[in-house]
Amino acid sequence: MTFVQLIECRTSRFDEMDRLMDRWVEQTKGKRTAMHDMVGQDRSDASHFIEVVEFPSYEEAMRNSNLPETDRVFQEMVALCDEMPTFMDLDVVRDEQLGEAGARRFFETVATDGELPPLDGLLAEGYHDHDPANEQDAIGMDAMRREIEMWRGGFDFAFTIDDQIAQGDRVCTRWTWTGTHKDDFMGIPATDRQVTMTGTTVFRFGEDGKIVEGWWQYDRLGLMAQLGALDELEN
Repeated sequence: MTFVQLIECRTSRFDEMDRLMDRWVEQTKGKRTAMHDMVGQDRSDASHFIEVVEFPSYEEAMRNSNLPETDRVFQEMVALCDEMPTFMDLDVVRDEQLGEAGARRFFETVATDGELPPLDGLLAEGYHDHDPANEQDAIGMDAMRREIEMWRGGFDFAFTIDDQIAQGDRVCTRWTWTGTHKDDFMGIPATDRQVTMTGTTVFRFGEDGKIVEGWWQYDRLGLMAQLGALDELEN
């Protein structure tokens, strides 16, 4: 079970504490077990700081605490604080990555049967799409709807999410696309073939949780080969 430790302190010497933490990171390279470390400053009290440290488990957190470097840094940190820091140990009982969920909703929505649902809950009005297969980027929700409708017109398809990684305002999704070629696609008449391709999409999210930019990489050449579009070139 993921474990989180909250460390609350007051200090007027944060710059020194920041350098201290950099030194601890360097000294414990290859030994520390923390997965994520974040420090926040109270907007209403500039001397009030809270550090959030995430570990894979409570046991890994204890391994981290028992490092001799950690003990030395703690003693130095106490000396920089205006008062004794306090600790709170938390077992994580719910962890929802909102960006990852938003990306999943996009892939589910564009593959929905029937009429394409509204996208204004997913995409920003000025959404900017980068697809190396297109001569020009699709900019704006209307342009993106036309791009999606082109694919939906040619195929009945679905996405399988193989992997996701989130960092900051970006979510990278590795996916597998499977479809049935039911109608004309880029001048290729319907073949009724079952086709598949893999790809990766990076979405950037805005402060309102909507997707504002996307970058696509996928095996379009492999798809065209499955549709028979390369047969004449090979003969």
